[in-house]
Amino acid sequence: MATTVTGNIHSLESFGSVDGPGVRYVVFVQGCRMRCQFCHNPDTWKLDDNQIMTPEELLSKALRYRGYWGAEGGITVSGGEPLLQIDFLLEFFKLAKAEGVHTVIDTAGNPFTREEPFFGKFKELMKYTDLLLLDIKEIDTKKHKQLTGFGNENILDMASYLSEIGKPVWIRHVLVPERSDFDEDLIRLNTFLKTLHNVERVEVLPYHTLGVFKWKELGHAYPLEGIDPPSKERVENANRLLHTEEYTGYLK
Repeated sequence: MATTVTGNIHSLESFGSVDGPGVRYVVFVQGCRMRCQFCHNPDTWKLDDNQIMTPEELLSKALRYRGYWGAEGGITVSGGEPLLQIDFLLEFFKLAKAEGVHTVIDTAGNPFTREEPFFGKFKELMKYTDLLLLDIKEIDTKKHKQLTGFGNENILDMASYLSEIGKPVWIRHVLVPERSDFDEDLIRLNTFLKTLHNVERVEVLPYHTLGVFKWKELGHAYPLEGIDPPSKERVENANRLLHTEEYTGYLK
């Protein structure tokens, strides 16, 4: 007897407007191995919390809101880290595409590897994925490890693979003073992005402190205590160095 694939779901958002094109139904999955110092959802870290759902159950919930999506909207799976639940994600997106739904994955790429069995599943998943929102936290691997607990070599490899297969991506970079706001690294990131042929948009996301209370509620010391959000000038500088206005999908 076949085992039913299930997903561990943290929360659902019916009318997302910043998680891909158009109005979107956003699924936040539970579980993430990265420990980003600026994370505003540390409550998604644990791998075994919250509600268990089948792909069919989740799609049924999402389709209730289809009338609001318009021509551009659809479903985005975010997190947490969606690729940690790749079996569930694959089955969910197969069902969604059978219904003609536009599908987006919002990922930091940390689980990516070209080793099996993950890589075979990932290649299959890409057949049912219209767009990826890929967070590149820092281009320098040592600084990336300080910021997230992991290096970034496999994440950059994932970006290169997505370029190889022509899968559309939006690149996101969270600008954190003293962590990911260095001119030389922004220039390096821009150089890397210019090697890719599938980037539709590049977004600079200013670091904010709206999730600090969650760290305190969970009993975690906040690692960026005393670091303020970047100034308007630094955000403008990052947009300039990354040439965000040159991408066809860029929206001001």
